[in-house]
Amino acid sequence: MTLQKILNLTKRFFLLITIIAFTATTITACNPIQLKTNAAQVPQLVRSILNDPKTFNAALGSESPNIFDLTYEGLLTQNPINGKIEGALAQSWEISPDKTKITFTMREGLKWSDGQPLTVDDVVFTYNDIYLNEKIPTDTRDVLRIGKDRKLPTVKKIDNKRVEFSVPEPFRPFLLNTRASILPAHILEKSVKTKDKDSKLEFLSKWSVDTPPEEIIVNGPYKIERYDTSQRIIFRRNPYYWRKDAQGKSQPYIERIIWQIVESTDASLLQFRSGDLDSISVSPDYFSLLKVQEKQGNFTIYNGGQSSSTLFLSFNLNKGKRNNKPLVDPIKSQWFNNVQFRQAVAYAIDRQTMLNNTFRGLGTCQNSSISVLSPYFLSPEKGLKVYKYNPDKAKELLIKAGFKYNDKNLLVDNQGNEVRFSLLTNAGNKIRESMGSQIKQDLSKIGIQVDFTPLAWNTFIGKISNTLDWEAGLLGLIDGLEPNDGANVWSPDGGLHMFNQKPQAGQKPIEGREVAPWEVKINELYIQGAQEFDEVKVKEIYGESQQLTQEYLPFIYLVNSSAMSAIRNRFEGIQFSVLGGAFWNIHEIKVTK
Repeated sequence: MTLQKILNLTKRFFLLITIIAFTATTITACNPIQLKTNAAQVPQLVRSILNDPKTFNAALGSESPNIFDLTYEGLLTQNPINGKIEGALAQSWEISPDKTKITFTMREGLKWSDGQPLTVDDVVFTYNDIYLNEKIPTDTRDVLRIGKDRKLPTVKKIDNKRVEFSVPEPFRPFLLNTRASILPAHILEKSVKTKDKDSKLEFLSKWSVDTPPEEIIVNGPYKIERYDTSQRIIFRRNPYYWRKDAQGKSQPYIERIIWQIVESTDASLLQFRSGDLDSISVSPDYFSLLKVQEKQGNFTIYNGGQSSSTLFLSFNLNKGKRNNKPLVDPIKSQWFNNVQFRQAVAYAIDRQTMLNNTFRGLGTCQNSSISVLSPYFLSPEKGLKVYKYNPDKAKELLIKAGFKYNDKNLLVDNQGNEVRFSLLTNAGNKIRESMGSQIKQDLSKIGIQVDFTPLAWNTFIGKISNTLDWEAGLLGLIDGLEPNDGANVWSPDGGLHMFNQKPQAGQKPIEGREVAPWEVKINELYIQGAQEFDEVKVKEIYGESQQLTQEYLPFIYLVNSSAMSAIRNRFEGIQFSVLGGAFWNIHEIKVTK
């Protein structure tokens, strides 16, 4: 080795030491909580999330990730390994012969985190006063609606152990839909009957992120112990949680869980590699780097294959107004609502290059509105329409739709307006930021100008779901095995019908909103699919719905990444699942020395 190489290595070594020292000092100064587990002290798990939570109210939360898998349980749960439905707060259930009634029997001795009994009355309250209450904007109600008339079930107490759910007609996914979190009547009952000074139910502001953690009462394995804005959420084991192991020992075993709020995926990677995080979601761009460090870092990368999530580009198709002001510039709204324009954009995005470069080949091109893991998924091999990269086809469609090119080779509409729009996504997610940059570049090749702007998560979601002042967005959804789980996406009245959003309870009204015939048809197919019990017919119904979503492109699907996580080897009991992730069975997981 030459002297110059030695000097260069020496410089790099001291630079690395300086960076580590600075990082350690910064973390110590900003994060007084001890993050690394000392086996002689508290068994804990440290993870990271990108953004602060929006709410601690399980009925009002819709974003992912959220705290509610740790803090609440419903009557039932679904095992993500085998897809089987299992009892949670309910120990058993019976379905009537005509499939219109389900009777649940509750477990004995259930308690809330404040030690108060959890009873049938809490179940009846949760459903009748919250989920079925039209004055409360909850996505849960969307998946409980039944049939063409969108009727809701009735819930009544039979006795101190049993509760009965009745549906107006047989509804195939209904049993799965009773997984919704059960909430405490003794804490929340007053808030659903009392209005604040603005004549809104107090419940709508109940359990915000400003609420002292000790006031939030839960029934899940963990309760909130502390929340430091933009820094961390700390969860403490719920001593009243109902599960016990075969030896009668109370679960969960891990005493404390810490979610570090880290501003970017790059920063999370740095913290994981330095040992300050116990687990990290492995994005494709980090896979190769982490794979060679598994042994040295004493961790394992779990790869579950294709994820259950979808990533897509969506345009705001809402033609309505607020206070007589259009939500979307009418000129741009005409572009977005032209199906040939949306199809042209789909053809212009080079998804294979996106898969190769941004995702390092760890994934597949996504085409369907239904998860690839679902038995109702329609593949391209079975006739699903796809949009392979074809900029010439894109230009051809645009010309047919009345667009043309000016002397600068920029796309203009029939009024001479240059086609330019803003594209938003959440900042800090490097994969999405890279995807957005490529979309901007790809569309420039067909003369479309894109202003790509990553925003803070809560700002981004506020635009998508509340103010509705956005033009195009790059975001994703997490899907399950049952398509009806996405009913709130495909119902024109649904809380996640984001491409043509109806105002939710408590939001400002919209004048002049229009629902397209294809939106109505997709919704009808989802209703039919939930009513049908013949599996062959169910597949046909959802196959038709997928054809419509690909034809009209409310979402332009992009790439489905592989589901991967890196986890320290000192955690025992990991059963990694694409649907549930690494910690779906958190109550069983132990920390070893």
